Amino acid sequence: MEVRFLTRNVELPGDIKEYMEKKLFKIEKFFDRILDTQVALNYKRGMNVVEITSNVNGVVMRGEDYAPDLRKAFDKALKNIERQVKRHKSYLTDKVRMKVQDISFDIDPELLPQQAEKEEPKREIVKIKKFTVDVMTPLEATMQMELLGHSFFIFKNDESGDINVVYRREEGGYGLLEPK
Repeated sequence: MEVRFLTRNVELPGDIKEYMEKKLFKIEKFFDRILDTQVALNYKRGMNVVEITSNVNGVVMRGEDYAPDLRKAFDKALKNIERQVKRHKSYLTDKVRMKVQDISFDIDPELLPQQAEKEEPKREIVKIKKFTVDVMTPLEATMQMELLGHSFFIFKNDESGDINVVYRREEGGYGLLEPK
């Protein structure tokens, strides 16, 4: 596993860096296919913010936490990553043990709320982000979305080969967007 450190507004002492590397290599006992990990350290508003992003065999896992002490913030963020790695490993073992049925989410366009026409605000693109689109099932995409903590996730459907989007519905559950 490759470990990278990124610091902003904080200096990383050598003993704390060694402590963090030692702890990060211990999570490999839960899952040995962790490819690389990035630890971003930041200091803002009197708190140390630690964000850990790990690439676990193609699945991105992210843990973020903050505390006045750098070690405590790192330990709390690492617990988030450990929990996600354990959950992902149990998902993979369950998937091997039994055949996973695909879940499809049908959205009735008549049930979507209709918005009254208003004056259009000026729309402009303020950020462009490029990323790879992985091939997976909708169930795997919802799991990846939850692991990242996002409200939607773009993926390539392994059955149809189309680009799809899964999203978290406000009423609960998930939705799947498929092209016609």
